Amino acid sequence: MTGSQLGFSEIKCGYGDTQIIHGISGRVNAGETLGVFGRNGVGKTTLARTLVGEIPLSAGAVSLRNDDIGKQLPYERRRMGLSYMPQTGLVFDNLTVRENLSLANSSLSPETYFEIFPRLGERLDQPAGSMSGGERKILSFVRVMLEEAQVIVLDEPSEGVQPENIECMQQCILARQSLGCSFILIEQNLSMLMTLSSTLLGLESGRVVFESERNTCDRSDLLSVLSL
Repeated sequence: MTGSQLGFSEIKCGYGDTQIIHGISGRVNAGETLGVFGRNGVGKTTLARTLVGEIPLSAGAVSLRNDDIGKQLPYERRRMGLSYMPQTGLVFDNLTVRENLSLANSSLSPETYFEIFPRLGERLDQPAGSMSGGERKILSFVRVMLEEAQVIVLDEPSEGVQPENIECMQQCILARQSLGCSFILIEQNLSMLMTLSSTLLGLESGRVVFESERNTCDRSDLLSVLSL
């Protein structure tokens, strides 16, 4: 895991006595994206929640800039520069858009993102719970992008989002990558994965069944994993 922004080695975890992840390893370097894919129910979200500390390790190691964070709590990992956009529970429905964005606790201005996602800027005083599913996704995405993190874990950011806004998300991610930020991108959208990822991990039944650099594989390779 030397030189990686975030690395994980032979990690095992699950829920109670049920093991979901069976010895997965991977890493992402500065300014790169590790794409993680697979069919529904293969352990992708469990992997994400383990990396950010919501699920404890039963074996293996997780490091952030070569510091062992395997026993750090989620808020400690966030303070160390690891942020997370979950697949569900995206926003606080009773808070306004403005209040949700303020939870990023960032010195960065959201104005640039309002230019990219103008509907967000128009709804600053609207309760987040009154927005559509795709709009809540965008709100959650912008909140996590505002955090001054070195590594961001995104779990299905494009789900329910209109194609033009997915393209905008991609451009935002590429811009942050150019500044050295790293991403773990968990996605079903193969086009998004192929556009952004430096390395790809395919999961099946909590195990890595495919690993490749982006420039040595194509869409058909990913489709073959999804058909397992």
